[in-house]
Amino acid sequence: MALTRRVLRERSLQVLYAFELTKDPIEQIKQQQLTDIEKKDDRKFCEDLIRITIENNDKFENIIKNTVDNWDMERIALIDSIIIKMCLTEFFHFDDIPPKVSINESIDIAKDFSTRNSGKFVNGVLDAILEKLDKDKLITKKGKGLIGGRKHAVS
Repeated sequence: MALTRRVLRERSLQVLYAFELTKDPIEQIKQQQLTDIEKKDDRKFCEDLIRITIENNDKFENIIKNTVDNWDMERIALIDSIIIKMCLTEFFHFDDIPPKVSINESIDIAKDFSTRNSGKFVNGVLDAILEKLDKDKLITKKGKGLIGGRKHAVS
């Protein structure tokens, strides 16, 4: 049975959170956490989301730091930080996902998995990042609902 992208994002978040907390080898954590994801495409989505998020951790931290001027990264809830980084992974590396979809999913996941104010915080940070990336032409997604297509995802 295919899982929804929401469930796959949540499972990826759980793997990345366990990785940050334990520093255990990522392959070991994925083996423990993702064993029940049977569909090949679902597994690939999780694997790619996790791998690319980890590979770009420093780059994404810099983007976040530059966006939240007055916030120290240590003050941002770990879950919120991971959710924002996962969204940035989708912005830069998942051409088929409109940025607004990534943001909406991130907000909902933050509401479900993090603090009471996390949804608003994640929304504010991601909107600011997307606005800057769009202005600087750093995201070049094309197609319906995507930046660069006829319909602009950012108003």
